[in-house]
Amino acid sequence: MAGKIHDLGMNSMFLDMLTRPGPLHALEARLLRRHPITGFEISRGVPFPDKVSYAVFQHHERIDGSGYPNGLKDSEISLEGSILAVSEVVAAMSFYRPYRKPYGQEYSLDQIVKYKGSLYRTEVVEACLTAFENGFSFESSLKTSASQP
Repeated sequence: MAGKIHDLGMNSMFLDMLTRPGPLHALEARLLRRHPITGFEISRGVPFPDKVSYAVFQHHERIDGSGYPNGLKDSEISLEGSILAVSEVVAAMSFYRPYRKPYGQEYSLDQIVKYKGSLYRTEVVEACLTAFENGFSFESSLKTSASQP
């Protein structure tokens, strides 16, 4: 569930800001960094297990403390938050964004390996790689989630 709603807080962003080509301005970047907080606040009002809301809140945190919104480190980040962080990075880099062309799946997987143990939990990166080695694909995932209620 957390994976499906992790960017819920993006609904509070200005659409033209998210769809405009080019980099964000400083104020826009500060606003964007609030979306995990907004998503947390919204999801806390729904009867989800707490793990869901905290994963939404933590999906941009990095184990070295360089993430946002709170600069959490290591074990301060839940396993669920770490899983979302890795999966979101792989998906975001793999596909087109208004401000850049897609890097592709191979590049995105190389990046999580490069930063394994520094930005991303080693065991989460290894699990992600195993999933792809065992046939996971974004296309099959989208088909599966589309058929689910």
